[in-house]
Order: sequence, then C-alpha cells, then structure tokens
Amino acid sequence: MDDSALLRVRDLRVEFHSRRGVNYAVNGVSFDVRAGETLGIVGESGSGKSVSCSSLMGLLPCPPAVIAPESRAMFHGLDLLHAGEAEHARLRGRAISMIFQDPMTSLNPCMTIGDQVAEPLVIHRGLSWREARRLAVEELGRTGIPDPERRARAFPHEFSGGMRQRVMIAMALIAQPELLIADEPTTALDVTVQKQVLDLLRRRQRELGTAMILITHDLGVVRAYADRIQVMYAGSVVESAPAAELLEHPLHAYTRSLMASMPSHRRKGEPLHTIPGLPPTLREPVRGCAFRPRNTIGRPELCLRDRVPELVEVSPGHWVRNCPGCLATAG
Repeated sequence: MDDSALLRVRDLRVEFHSRRGVNYAVNGVSFDVRAGETLGIVGESGSGKSVSCSSLMGLLPCPPAVIAPESRAMFHGLDLLHAGEAEHARLRGRAISMIFQDPMTSLNPCMTIGDQVAEPLVIHRGLSWREARRLAVEELGRTGIPDPERRARAFPHEFSGGMRQRVMIAMALIAQPELLIADEPTTALDVTVQKQVLDLLRRRQRELGTAMILITHDLGVVRAYADRIQVMYAGSVVESAPAAELLEHPLHAYTRSLMASMPSHRRKGEPLHTIPGLPPTLREPVRGCAFRPRNTIGRPELCLRDRVPELVEVSPGHWVRNCPGCLATAG
C-alpha cells in the first residue's frame, strides 16, 4: 500500500439495511490509486465494484446504506466516506468525476448537450455561461463529435449510444479532475464503438494526467487499458497486482476462472469455460471461502470453511486471498 497515493482506501465496508435484513455488500476492501495511473476493478455483477466507488462519491443513500465508521478513503487529507454533502458537492465534477454505465439515464433530457457539458465550468470555475459553452464546444470536438457547434445545441435523444458516451466523457473531463471513475463506460455498445470510446478515454486521461478507476466485468478491457488490476468477488478483493503480473501469473481460482472464460484463451471450436452457479447473496456475513461452491479450477475440498482467507502479499505488489483450495490446481 502506497501512502503517497492520490487516493487511499482502507477497510471499506458497506451494508444495506432493509426490512428483509442486512446485505453485506462490501467487506473490507482496500486499494490505492496513484496520480496518472489506471486501476482496473474486475468482477461479476454483484461483486461490490460499483458500490465501492459510489461510496467514494457520496452517492449512496444513507440509509439504507451504512458505511462502517472505521472505513477510510483519504483524498488530499479529506475522508470521502465520512464527508458531508457540501464537501462532496464541492469535489464532484471538479476534483473527482464519474462516468456512469447508462448515459441516457445520466443525461438530462430537458437540457441541450452543450449546456450539460458547460455546467461544471459554471458551477466549479465560476465562468459565465457564454464562455463555458464555448469551451464545451471545444471539448466536444476533442471527443470526436462531428460539427460540435451544431451538435451542442441538440438534446440527448438525438445522439446515438456511442455519441452519448462521448458526451459523458466530455462532461467528466472538462473541469480537468484529478480522479476519474469510469463505471462500465462501454456497456451496451458494440465492440467497434467500445474500442473507440476506451481509446478516447485513455488519450484524454493521458493528456490531462488524470488518475482513473476503470470498473468492468471484462478482463479483455483491463488487459489493454489498466496499469493495475483488482479482482473482486462477493464484496471482497480476492487478488490484486500490476496488470502484467496478474495476467501472466493469476493465482486465485476465481481469477483463473475469469481468464479461462475469455474466448481468446480457447482454441477454435473448443467449448468455453463457465463458472457454475451464482455468487452468494451476501445476506449473511461470509464465513470461510466464498468461492468454494463454484471452484472447479482449484481444489474446493481444501477451501477454508472456518474463517475468511487472509489477503497476503506473495510477491511485490501481488496480493491474494490465502485459501489453500483456491491457490491449488485441480487434479
């Protein structure tokens, strides 16, 4: 863990309380994000990726969400997890920005594209609407939107999915934030548009020197775009390492299962590997190894049952849950 990092998250725990009981959504997640780097967070739906990052932005409704008092997320001396709404409003869009999964539900259908891109400059930089709109047109042009001056006067429903995602990138980066959280930024886009959007995101990130957290379920995406990768399962980190190290030497059975599920890892005509079953519901605290019922690559009979495996450092920067059954090889 790097104490000089731009963002330092320690022991993040998030629960959701309802009439049906408690959902233990995030359980002791820790990570660092350094200036200018990309951290890829990977895992199936329900693994806690989006909840973890939404908590950093102050976007979880509390209640029903409850963030543990001992959890910390330090950003320039401010604990994001326990900051007030006024502090979050000051940071959101200026120092920290977020790109959401579905741009159509994130864009205001009643405002023009130009006004929505310009708004962060008016709110956080104190610019006039006239000047902010001019800069918004320039930013739209940098994101590859043709005829940006005319398209700035259009409304979200007049844009395709890929173009709306470009608008979201322009909105997120126009105030030149230090940290960008991209939550499944290419969901529902076809493969060609996905690559265009991700290449644009990386290019603008490098131009501005922005750090990025890239949330995805696609290991192929983080293979191409992340500097470090963190794999989450059942609300916890099961493995974390520099991208090249994790992709070349995956240790945990869940990480190996995800990689085996990638089509590029199979010969033509060979059946794809699948992970059987479903992740746990997390309506009770996890006891023992959460991946044991689905572990077909390791040796599930050796998985811990009496305690949650500890996260240990097996080589510099490479952390993994120390579960004998998940670290073993089947057969």
